[in-house]
Amino acid sequence: MDRSTNLDIEELKMTREQYILATQQNNLPRAENAQLYPVGIYGWRKRCLYFFVLLLLVTMIVNLAMTIWILKVMNFTVDGMGNLRVTKKGIRLEGISEFLLPLYVKEIHSRKDSPLVLQSDRNVTVNARNHMGQLTGQLTVGADAVEAQCKRFEVRASEDGRVLFSADEDEITIGAEKLKVTGTEGAVFGHSVETPHIRAEPSQDLRLESPTRSLIMEAPRGVQVSAAAGDFKATCRKELHLQSTEGEIFLNADTIRLGNLPTGSSSPSSPSSSHSRQTVYELCVCPNGKLYLSPAGVGSTCQSSSNICLWS
Repeated sequence: MDRSTNLDIEELKMTREQYILATQQNNLPRAENAQLYPVGIYGWRKRCLYFFVLLLLVTMIVNLAMTIWILKVMNFTVDGMGNLRVTKKGIRLEGISEFLLPLYVKEIHSRKDSPLVLQSDRNVTVNARNHMGQLTGQLTVGADAVEAQCKRFEVRASEDGRVLFSADEDEITIGAEKLKVTGTEGAVFGHSVETPHIRAEPSQDLRLESPTRSLIMEAPRGVQVSAAAGDFKATCRKELHLQSTEGEIFLNADTIRLGNLPTGSSSPSSPSSSHSRQTVYELCVCPNGKLYLSPAGVGSTCQSSSNICLWS
């Protein structure tokens, strides 16, 4: 018992001595040369920091003001910007718009109650390209002409979609029911014309004319000229030839007249008064095919009047 008590007293003494030694060390005077280092930003660094913070604040305010001004001027809304509206079907642009750079779109159409107008100071050009970017079609509307460059150009009817006009490198096809040329000079063809039917409008004349050269109509199975309610006239300055190589020339009419035929005479010195009293003549033919009249008599007088064949 006494031994354990002595141990406890010794431990208390040792603890007390350690506390006294620690207290004495803390109470020792500090060195005179000790330096103090303040914590934080002071001096010109602090002023620069405040300046940059102020500059950032001013910049944010200016950007916010400019953004609000742009939104106000450009009329930005939830649906779009100004006259430009974004819809489910695409973009809707109202009013007059000006494009300074190329415009790439899939479809352009106007409102139902207004037309679509494309305007340019020089020309309006519409290009079509393939997936390789190569030009396949071009439509240019200029001040002097409208040009279309493509493999095939077609104009279709709005009702049934039939082709009214088509053109390619080989031919030009007109599918309209009627082709009407209203020019004063008519239609001019540089080469041959193939058609099954040519007719004029009602109460109008049809005229085929070649002012300086010949007019030729050819058909392997025949050429038919008919005037159902009028006359048929063939007029020429020199000679009119009717030729049939294998068939015949058939004249079928109630009356056939051959005017201005020369009249032969058996006596060249006979007065002309005898011809005026002659009412019946005989039709004669020279060996070269020339026809002439000879005064009729009891018999044939062609032989006696054949001197006219010598003059032809």
